This record gives sequence, C-alpha cells and structure tokens, in this order.
Amino acid sequence: MFVFVCAGCGTGLTAALSQVALPAHAHQKYGNGLQLPVLMEPGTFAVDPEPSGPPWRRWEEIGPEEAAARGVHAPVHALSDGAPGAIVIAPGDTRGTVLIPENADGYCCGLDGADGPNLACEACGLPVASRIDDCSLWQAVWLAPDAVHRLPVDGTDPAPLSWAELTAEPAAGGRRTPPFEPITAWASQPGLHHWWSWSPRWEAAAGVALAHLLAASEGRPVTVPDGLTAEVFRRALDALLPAGPPARRAVLAGPERPTPGADADILLVPVHPQTGEPWSPAGPTVSAYAVPLPFGVWLWLTSPDPYPPLPASGRMPHGVLRDDPPPPHPHHLFRTDPAAFRHTLVRLPTVRSPWLREILKNGPQQAGAGIF
Repeated sequence: MFVFVCAGCGTGLTAALSQVALPAHAHQKYGNGLQLPVLMEPGTFAVDPEPSGPPWRRWEEIGPEEAAARGVHAPVHALSDGAPGAIVIAPGDTRGTVLIPENADGYCCGLDGADGPNLACEACGLPVASRIDDCSLWQAVWLAPDAVHRLPVDGTDPAPLSWAELTAEPAAGGRRTPPFEPITAWASQPGLHHWWSWSPRWEAAAGVALAHLLAASEGRPVTVPDGLTAEVFRRALDALLPAGPPARRAVLAGPERPTPGADADILLVPVHPQTGEPWSPAGPTVSAYAVPLPFGVWLWLTSPDPYPPLPASGRMPHGVLRDDPPPPHPHHLFRTDPAAFRHTLVRLPTVRSPWLREILKNGPQQAGAGIF
C-alpha cells in the first residue's frame, strides 16, 4: 500500500491506498445536470498515464507528426500539455488539504478543476490536487503528479488476485457491474426525480470496446453473441460496418470460459481490475484480436444475476429472486458513450484507414441515429 505526500514539505495527503486499474469512465461527462457518484472505491487509487489538465494545445498547433508520437493518430480538438501520471482517489481518502478559493470554479453545480489544482497542501500551501464534483462528472480528487510523491507503507502490497480468484464466488458476485442503475438529477430531493437508465459505466465501457471492434473488423461485418451483448453492440456494428463481405466472429472469452473455437476472430475479454492487463487467450485463438471490457461488465455478460423468465405464482420457489416489481429496464435502446469511443479510436493506429476516418467525420449523423 502507499500514501501520497506533498512534494514541497512531505506532509501526508492521503490515507493508505492500493493501486487498481484506471476506470474506463474516469473522464466521462454524462448527460446534463445529473448527479454521478464517487469514481473510486475507498482505499484505492489509479494512475492516468496520459497528460491531463491545462495547458491545452489545439490540433493546428500540434500537427499529425507530434500527435502520432504521443499516440494520437487522427485529428482531435486539442491535447493536454500537462504532466502525465495524474493520480485519482476518492474524495474521502484525502488528508491535509484546503480549498484554493480563486480556483474553485465549476461549470454548473460544483467544482470541475478546469482552471488547474483547486486544493492546496494545508501545511505549505503548494497546489496539489483538483477536487471534481460538478454535475454530470464523476466525483473524485485528482492529485497532480508533479506535486506529490508516493511512499510505500506496511511493507509490500499483496500480490494481485489470480483470474481464478477473481471469478470465484462469492467474490465475483460483488464485482459484477449491473447494466442498469438509477440516475438522479442534481439537487433533487431523496427519492424524487430519478429514473432507471443504462449504466454510465456500461456506456463508457462500450465506447472503448466498440472502437476496438471496429479496428478488429478490417472493414467487414462483425457478429456478436445473442442476448445482452447483442443489445449493447449489434445496432452500432450494423450501422457503422458495411454489409456483404464475410463477417468476422466476436465471442466472449476469458477465465473459466470454454475455449473459443478456431473460427473466432475477435475475443471480448476482461481487464484485470487491479493490474489493468487484459486476459490473454491460449490455444487456437491466441492470434485473435482481444477487445478489452472492464471486469465487472464482462462478468455480467458472461454470468448475469438470474431473473425468473416468468412471474412466479404462489409461494416463491427456493433460489428464485422476487419478481414483484419486475427487474427495471431503461425505456430507450442502448447508446454508446461517444467521447469514450472517439478517445479510444483516435489512439488506435488503424484509424488511419480511410473508412475509419469517415466514421470519425460522421459523428453528428451517428448521434442522430441513436447509436451514441
């Protein structure tokens, strides 16, 4: 485990924390005027390897060569020239910081960190972090990588869980990410003005995965398994990929799953929630394109919580979940997070293909079609 201390005076700024993978929805902006929960689990931190925060440089200043050297292969509005390696933690895990009033601005209902660090070390006054709690943003504290140092505590961190340990019950049950959740408008009273929606976590995860599915498609149709996987991906794949050429087959693969057949061209695989590494296939599909999914999303797709297919009458059978009211379901078709999709696609070298560039250009039309 680690604590983060002020680079200026050495004062401790956090509780003891364990490192986990950066969530796919870490930079998500969801809806308008909505209240999103805390991004990180208590006692954890994650590191964003990319530069973040101001100053920003427009694409015209950067140019394709410099952008490609930074891993961006298609035009974007702007890129950050801030330091890489920002550390994100839960707000409740901060220690010894105070608000910087002149930087305490936000877009609407809270702080958004757009003007740079808004938290300072209480002991020496060095700006060290940005508190984020504005509407439609995940609540978090981002530690500035050049203003803090990481120090180990309590010896070494325990080894990451194995894939077998991650998928074993009951551990796996607590790690599943449900596809639906209640969304609440900012400042609404408890129990009022909320509705069931597709999970923002799922929409961000699908944005990342859809970019990889397109890259893996080679410009051909892609088939996905029936059920929830099809509900999430099929409409977008059918709309964005041409019909006609022989389709490439995508399947769910991962630990404790049957080995995919040799005809599987694309594998939807889990990302380890602690290390951030995707599961690696073996056997005949070792060369298949691996599309990453957050572990909790992958778990739900491969082993969802059971719901009774029909209302049960009389006494509730043993092992059957209560079916009154029935499981909630959104009132609209699944939509992929467009920012997560674009952020991922422009960082894949295959985006240089003319047909993928065309998809990037046609973003407004795709949004109108209800894909995003």
